[in-house]
Amino acid sequence: MTKNTFSLKRTNDEAVSTIIEYINITAVLLVMLVIVMIVTNAVLIEGPADTLKYHSFVDIGNGVSARIVDIYVIAPQTGSITTEFDLPDDVAEKEYMIKMDPYLTGASQTIIVSDGNIKSRIAIGGIGATRGVTGNTSGSGINRITYNSGGV
Repeated sequence: MTKNTFSLKRTNDEAVSTIIEYINITAVLLVMLVIVMIVTNAVLIEGPADTLKYHSFVDIGNGVSARIVDIYVIAPQTGSITTEFDLPDDVAEKEYMIKMDPYLTGASQTIIVSDGNIKSRIAIGGIGATRGVTGNTSGSGINRITYNSGGV
């Protein structure tokens, strides 16, 4: 008669090593989950939001530049003209500022649209060499552009 040497019982060492294996696998998976959660915010939320803000700022800057040029084109020889316009209050739920670059003059004048983090620069098309443009505004409320032939 042959004796069956195969036993379904595990030894104590095998049981402990199986538990440690499960704990190690669980720990590695938890670390990977935490890394994925941290990276997901930057890759899937902040990156596209920053891209959206930049392109929105370019569109807003182009609109302001076009309005400045339009005012200059229809401005009288003497006197002044004023126009009011509305801009989006916020972009991607953040406020922003529009200002003329104070360090550039002449044909290189630019409009800076920024929320403090993302910044876009747009050239003032066509009038920078002949007229200086100054000022700043925000997206909230009604905005105004004034042209005065006296330069004031």
